Amino acid sequence: MSKKYVYFFANKKADGSASMKDLLGGKGANLAEMTNIGLPVPPGFTISTEACIYYINHDSKWPESLDVAIDEHLSRLEEVTGKKLGDENDPLLVSVRSGAKISMPGMMDTVLNLGLNDLSVKGMASKTSNERFAYDCYRRFIQMFGDVVKGIDSELFEKELTSLKENKNVKNDTDLTAEDLKELINNYKIIYKNAVGSDFPQDPKQQLREAINAVFDSWNTERAVTYRKFNKIPDDLGTAVNVQTMVFGNMGNTSATGVAFTRNPATGEKEYYGEYLINAQGEDVVAGIRTPQKITNLEKDLPDSWEELKNVYKTLEAHYKDVQDFEFTIQENHLYMLQTRTGKRTGKAAVKIAVDMVKEGIIDKKTALTRIAPEQLDQLLHRQLDPEVEYTDKIMTTGLPASPGAATGQVVFTADEAEKWKEDGKKVILVRSETTPEDIHGMIAAEGIVTSRGGMTSHAAVVARGMGEPCVAGCEELKIDIKNKQFTVGSNIVNEGDYITIDGNNGNVILGQIPTVDPKFDDNLKSLLSWADDIRTLQVWTNADTPKDAKKAREFGAQGIGLCRTEHMFFDEKRLPIVREMIMSKNKEERKIAVNKLLSFQKEDFKGILEAMNDLPVTIRLLDPPLHEFLPQREEIKEEIIKLKYTGGDENSIREKEELLKIVNSLSEINPMLGHRGCRLGITYPVIYEMQIRAIFEAACELKKAGKNPRPEVMIPLVGHINELKPLVAMSKKIAEEVISSYGVTLKYMVGTMIEIPRAALTADEIATEAEFFSFGTNDLTQMTFGYSRDDAEGKFLGYYVDQKILPLNPFQSIDTTGVGKLMKFAVENGRRTNPELQIGICGEHGGESNSIEFCHLLDLNYVSCSPFRVPIARIAAAQAAIKHGDKRIVDVRIKKNHEHNKELEH
Repeated sequence: MSKKYVYFFANKKADGSASMKDLLGGKGANLAEMTNIGLPVPPGFTISTEACIYYINHDSKWPESLDVAIDEHLSRLEEVTGKKLGDENDPLLVSVRSGAKISMPGMMDTVLNLGLNDLSVKGMASKTSNERFAYDCYRRFIQMFGDVVKGIDSELFEKELTSLKENKNVKNDTDLTAEDLKELINNYKIIYKNAVGSDFPQDPKQQLREAINAVFDSWNTERAVTYRKFNKIPDDLGTAVNVQTMVFGNMGNTSATGVAFTRNPATGEKEYYGEYLINAQGEDVVAGIRTPQKITNLEKDLPDSWEELKNVYKTLEAHYKDVQDFEFTIQENHLYMLQTRTGKRTGKAAVKIAVDMVKEGIIDKKTALTRIAPEQLDQLLHRQLDPEVEYTDKIMTTGLPASPGAATGQVVFTADEAEKWKEDGKKVILVRSETTPEDIHGMIAAEGIVTSRGGMTSHAAVVARGMGEPCVAGCEELKIDIKNKQFTVGSNIVNEGDYITIDGNNGNVILGQIPTVDPKFDDNLKSLLSWADDIRTLQVWTNADTPKDAKKAREFGAQGIGLCRTEHMFFDEKRLPIVREMIMSKNKEERKIAVNKLLSFQKEDFKGILEAMNDLPVTIRLLDPPLHEFLPQREEIKEEIIKLKYTGGDENSIREKEELLKIVNSLSEINPMLGHRGCRLGITYPVIYEMQIRAIFEAACELKKAGKNPRPEVMIPLVGHINELKPLVAMSKKIAEEVISSYGVTLKYMVGTMIEIPRAALTADEIATEAEFFSFGTNDLTQMTFGYSRDDAEGKFLGYYVDQKILPLNPFQSIDTTGVGKLMKFAVENGRRTNPELQIGICGEHGGESNSIEFCHLLDLNYVSCSPFRVPIARIAAAQAAIKHGDKRIVDVRIKKNHEHNKELEH
């Protein structure tokens, strides 16, 4: 028995249904569904996605049975309609539309009025007693077929139409007579022949075959491939083809065409929303050729059809239980439905619609939560560009959308300038080739950040996300000239002080000032998040380095801090000289004196953060980066020495600079990421960690004496061997107990480690004998597992790898579950075999990404930790994971479950 490739729908009965989107595409499945529920759908048939996949995989050839099947279903359509394709007296005309499983801009545009030729157009004119209408349909068909099927520049047809209207001294298409349209058709045929090399086809079956092939071919057009890539849609789905009897909205003033939503897709309000045109065909509405009317005006223009349409609004939403975006045509006061699909909506509308539908009893809370794309919430948490302002012609370049939100400011090129200009009351955008921890003061001062190098997990991206500040990274077209204080993009030259605007949601860098609008954290979002909290089993913590960030994260619902980076605390103007004094010390005694100067600063830092997170755990990572990051750049020092010597500078100053250069050279490393940093630094320079640990516990004890309930957790970074962890855990506990005893308080605390080196994951059973918690540092774990330098890979080849399907996803954006994920699974299982009470979380940037959160749920982690502004996103994603998978886990079932720990972590 041959495979079924064609599915029929007519007269309230269809071969398919809404559940068959894989086979019929979204459009075809919904045409079948609307037919089955009794809505007025013009009859037709759908050619399945399987036919498209066969065509693509067999050098543009059809399956053997497809020709016969199409002929059979065309005959059925002719029987149902009482018309024949190509008939000279009363021709059957059809539309041909693409329709993939997932609605995809970039697929083939619709072809209307297929079946018309030089003879059938006369029959149509006679049958309808409307010659102008018939020839208007024919000229539209030639233009659509030429443009959509043959790829002829549509502007050639439009110019001919415009020229004719000017010659006839008329304003609108509808003012052209039948004779005018005949002249236009002849000119269109000439355009067609000049472009294609043959006459416009007169055989309707040839027209149909070519249109079907064009739909199949459109699956692999550049814009379709680009859209799939951006939205992570598989390439092997294929598209269906929908062949449907034509109905006409251009048969006079009792006919119309329109597009509508069952609710407002911008605001979520429950109202009649949409547009229509009297005496027009469907493409006229979306093409913007004429200005459409608000849908509610239809009550005045065509009152009977308006009553039918209101029933359609009600029926569609009651049946699909979601907002529908639908197209309709009214032909001489008869309403017909041409398609429906789930309506796309803004983040604000998505939240309101989901909550309202629960209140209205249409859906339950779990369904409401699955309706939200977690990333949509970014629109509600950050400033956005004013949607009323058009600016596309001012976009200079597009980089990576590294941190969401939008900002406008004057360009500066150094962190010091950013801070200085901020003090003068100016708003600035910091533009750098890349940022380092030394730039932190300027990053804080700036409204937003642009880098010409780096990726989604670069220093600039990570810090910006943590601060809730927009960032566009990896703008390789952007050439920075620090000496002349300007950057160029193509022919655009932007000087220091010029205004630019950045959009971290899409990576656009825009010339000039574009207005921005404030976000709104409304009651609907609060309701949705509270439902998510009732369902999820993963806790959501935050990565925060300042009391301000901690408070913001707590406002957004964070249940702890999973990563407090201490290195960012050393870069202000008071502390950096002390850090440099420590690094340049000649012996342990000098180093200890310098380090002790930092103790009071660190204590205040930790005190502020612990107080902001009172009653909640705060995981503080001891110093992680190599020491050379706290010193000036080698080239800068060399330049200063040369300048001093050239200008006859002070000998003592020259000697100091030369001494500094020696130290920088001695600390310089070929590969600092794998060098003298993290726990290695703590073992070889223990005074640094001793100071930090003492500062943590003195801060906590002072808060405890003041009646607060701090919950510190000390995290030791970059451990690869149990023998690295043992002395540092012992040091931490010894200092902790000494401080707690001296203050005379009781204090619960934990000492654990980051799992960011593959060897640590592979020896997790050993590590768990010393660590009370694991926190996966997935940024470094991914780097070391793949052997990729994160900043270099994202800017150089990772995009190409994803495009070419070498990698399914960028592993720095979404956890590589089959590689890095296996290490994580191994560590969870073996760590908990050693210590069933082991608390495990994730603090890498993946902690705020929905697919990674789903994987963490399946790993039975206790928490995910992410930047403050991603906390609401993570709460929704964690709930969606719980809804999708329930109690299913991929870790060894013998391991003790941790759901009770997740509800109230005991320390």
